[in-house]
Amino acid sequence: MHHETANQALPHISPATPGGSTASFSPAASFDFPQRPLKKHRGSYNCGRCGLPKKGHVCHLPPPSAASPAAASAATPTSAISTATPSAPSYRPPAATRQQHSRLPRALSFDDIDLRCDSPEPEMDESESDLLPASCMWEVLRRLPPASLLAAAGVCKSWRDTTRRLWRAAEELRFRVPPRAQLGFVGSLLQKCPALLRLNLRMESDVDATMLACIAFSCPNLEVMEISMSDTAVNRITGDELGRFVADRRCLTSLKMEGCTNLGGFVVCSSSLSTLWLSDLYCLSKMVFNCPSLKEISLDFSRQENDNTDLVAMADGLGRGCPRLQNIHIASLRLSHPAVLALTAASLRSLRMLSLVLGTEITDASVAAIASSYSKLELLDLSGSSISDSGIGMICNVFPGTLSRLLLALCPNITSSGIQFATAQLPHLELMDCGMSICDPGSPYPTSEETDEFELQTTFKNQMHLIYQKLIIKHARLRKLSLWGCSGLDALYLNCPELGDLNLNSCKNLHPERVLLQCPSLESVHASGCHNLLIGAIQSQVSNSVAATENYFPSKRLADGSKRIRVPNFLSQQGQSPLQPCDDDKKRKRISSRPCNVLVD
Repeated sequence: MHHETANQALPHISPATPGGSTASFSPAASFDFPQRPLKKHRGSYNCGRCGLPKKGHVCHLPPPSAASPAAASAATPTSAISTATPSAPSYRPPAATRQQHSRLPRALSFDDIDLRCDSPEPEMDESESDLLPASCMWEVLRRLPPASLLAAAGVCKSWRDTTRRLWRAAEELRFRVPPRAQLGFVGSLLQKCPALLRLNLRMESDVDATMLACIAFSCPNLEVMEISMSDTAVNRITGDELGRFVADRRCLTSLKMEGCTNLGGFVVCSSSLSTLWLSDLYCLSKMVFNCPSLKEISLDFSRQENDNTDLVAMADGLGRGCPRLQNIHIASLRLSHPAVLALTAASLRSLRMLSLVLGTEITDASVAAIASSYSKLELLDLSGSSISDSGIGMICNVFPGTLSRLLLALCPNITSSGIQFATAQLPHLELMDCGMSICDPGSPYPTSEETDEFELQTTFKNQMHLIYQKLIIKHARLRKLSLWGCSGLDALYLNCPELGDLNLNSCKNLHPERVLLQCPSLESVHASGCHNLLIGAIQSQVSNSVAATENYFPSKRLADGSKRIRVPNFLSQQGQSPLQPCDDDKKRKRISSRPCNVLVD
């Protein structure tokens, strides 16, 4: 009798109805297998209320109401279309109900945690109590370099998902390409970052057009790209390949590339490009620029004397194709006066920074042409030129109200008088570089063994026939002064309250007793290659910053107002609370809290 009642309680699949409706079935009897003799009658392994496996399961549905066996047998379906209520045992609850009450623990399951402040905290087991929140994990992983981020992806599934989201959200990527890295290594990293905007590659392997194609395919929205080369890597990109890459990237605004020795010639056409840096250029047959938005250009040519690049045609093309240029930097041994004339004829009205480096044929006439065409320059770099003190005088007459940075390194025709005149006539000057300008080519370079006082005095006595120069600079806004390699200097007097960086490297003939530094804001002095006595004199002056500046004591007049006297320190503190330091002590602490470092290699 018990077997028959059990068999009746299990519904079976009835054939389709004449109306075409399919039969419904309960989770306890999903399929109608053929009747076989059962050796043993076992209970169901599924829950009778919700149909889920019983093992490790706590049902969330309420127990059914008590009913008689007769009523249970009467509830057996007799029609193909079932309309059972949710309280019937054969009802399957919707899938959403199962997900809401799921408490299955998952390691680092950040997907189920709501990061909003108004949401309740999820229940966590003891094994999950030490885990970081998703926001903290995100902030930790986003600070890892690419190599460490790839390693973190192998910890577990949740870490892998978090790193995958980080790659997808990355807008800037900087990494080093090892020497034997394949193209697939770079491609696999770039494909992880579909939203990449800025890319910086340090190449230790060769670069060719395939690398450019990989970058173009993986980063369609790239805005800034910088490729730097190591000493062993070779850049094999040609000018045509570079031109096609720039023309196809409509979002590209900045391009910086080193090792461009194989370009041969190029045509750059872009309406979005604003910054272009190309270094190690050599023997370019043509250079065509059609970049109306270009504001900064840097062309660094190779230091080989057989370079036959036509810089006059290049300067003429810059004026026609790049009318909005603001910063120009050109470093080449072939810079000459005709090239400067072609650049001044371009009439670049927005030009603010001009750097023409290593042009030995640039003379005072070139300075006159620059001064007549561009009178609003803020930076002028003529390092390596042949200008003299007359050229410095023209610079001071034209740019007294705008020029803030003047670089005249490696200019053998200028003297200390010209440098003093420049600092006196340019009140807005903040940076001055005169390295290797006031030099003595006939004197030997000092060795590390010439360190004691006797050898230093012997060196001075043996070189008395040489004409040394002294430099006196008093400037209120000068912040950085570079006199590296000025071996022709014998005396130096500086009164610059804002000076923070002073470079005296290889000033070997500077006398220790003829150095006076009245620079209370001085932070670093570079003195490598100098004698030990000079280094000691500099250290003694900058170590006691209070003594180097004016000894500050409060002053007051006499009763008749006829004379100012200095009040001693113990009298100035009378009338003040001993727990409250006076203003004079605060000022002394403020001055002495700026230590200066003397850097000696």
